[in-house]
Amino acid sequence: MKNNTSQKPIRSQGKKKLKKLGHPGTIQLRSEFKPLLDENGNPLPKSERKPKRKCAVMFGYCGTGYNGLQTQNNDNVKTIEKELYTAMTKAGAISIENSIDQKKSSFQRAARTDKGVHAAGNVISLKMIIEDPNIKDKINENLPEQIRIWGIQRTTKGFDCRKMCSSRIYEYLLPTYALLPPKKGTSLSNLIDEKKQLYPNLFANDNGEGENWWKETEEKTKDVTEDKKIKSIENQARKSYRISKEKLNDLRNVIKKYEGTNNFHNFTVGKDYNDNSSKRFIMSVNVSDPFLIEGTNSQTEWVSIKIHGQSFMLHQIRKMIAMATLLIRCNLPHDLILDFFGPTKINIPKAPALGLLLENPVYESFNQKLKTGKEGYDMIEFEKFSREMDEFKMKYIYDKIYDEENKENVFNAYYNYIDSFDVVPDEEGAPGYSKNRVTIFDFMTNYIDKHGKEVEEIKEDNAEAKEEIKEDNAEVKEDVKEESKD
Repeated sequence: MKNNTSQKPIRSQGKKKLKKLGHPGTIQLRSEFKPLLDENGNPLPKSERKPKRKCAVMFGYCGTGYNGLQTQNNDNVKTIEKELYTAMTKAGAISIENSIDQKKSSFQRAARTDKGVHAAGNVISLKMIIEDPNIKDKINENLPEQIRIWGIQRTTKGFDCRKMCSSRIYEYLLPTYALLPPKKGTSLSNLIDEKKQLYPNLFANDNGEGENWWKETEEKTKDVTEDKKIKSIENQARKSYRISKEKLNDLRNVIKKYEGTNNFHNFTVGKDYNDNSSKRFIMSVNVSDPFLIEGTNSQTEWVSIKIHGQSFMLHQIRKMIAMATLLIRCNLPHDLILDFFGPTKINIPKAPALGLLLENPVYESFNQKLKTGKEGYDMIEFEKFSREMDEFKMKYIYDKIYDEENKENVFNAYYNYIDSFDVVPDEEGAPGYSKNRVTIFDFMTNYIDKHGKEVEEIKEDNAEAKEEIKEDNAEVKEDVKEESKD
């Protein structure tokens, strides 16, 4: 007699169910529904089932006070996503049951931002309850003012905001004084002086701009003895600094070296040169004209650096900014930056998170498909929210950056730390710069030596070539004389 028992789904006597899988005789335990409990341990009633739709949520935020965008395992850690999910649950856009597990909503984020990093525009995709026409306003009512939803729109079922993102645009705000050379007597300044003695032709000439600025600043502090007052005078001088056209062009030329497809394994953490994912395509990098901030007490001059790339790795932009500014501050050749795309592992410091913000993800390919195919879906574009976004950026992002820099001197503290990183005394215990150095600029030493030797070799080759030409010309003249005698 044929046994058909294994061919049918088997139901248990209790709440647990056994479900048939793809082939006979195989069963799977379906998990029992466990109701959520209130603070007293009593079960909460199950939420009413409502239809959910796949949506793209466009939003912006000020990252100050948050441990990045992404939800953490520790509930006590403040994140932007945690705030979003809490507000969406209160507004009825997500059921209570789905609020505890992002996977239940098919959640994805377009771009992850680190602790303290801001975003004027970002996108998450998930399944939401959007029956209420005022759902966006209700969510915003439950969000802190430094997080705003710009728009919620239906998408195709298979939409994934991360995979379908064509590229991303980031902005980095940099005070121009960050391009001034290191103060005399610091470890980095001593390193530069040492290498200038060896390879004088390697270093660029900034027409004395940095050196003159330091001389003028030291003149203001020559009769001051208190360290606190000296730092105050120097900080004020930095805020009054105005970049020259030549130095601004230097920054633009250096930053352009990042464009194209390059291996950025040195500009992130945990990546190897042979890892294909280390290769990233940078579409454009542009530096604005310098500007002052209207309506603030700050006199600091700034530039905006816009970086448009296909995708970015952890800390990549901050390391890109740090490396570009270091080359300018040390008056080193612009092409030196190309060596950092090579296989040698180099430790590059991160520029402050304060100046970094995500401008917005770009959905060029997805939007193009909507134009030629699917009907009834809006394109994912931030331009229609530009007025609200600009107001938000000025009030909650730009002003926060300028105010924090004005109060805390974040960039000054960062570059002071870099320039004055402690060094190990040499064997005789001599103070100052040491051959047994442990500064984070050790990685630059080999590259300065390499390029310096190349410059010297080229110089020697040119000198030899000139000497040969000179000798050849002398021989020609001698031959002409001999011929004229004949």
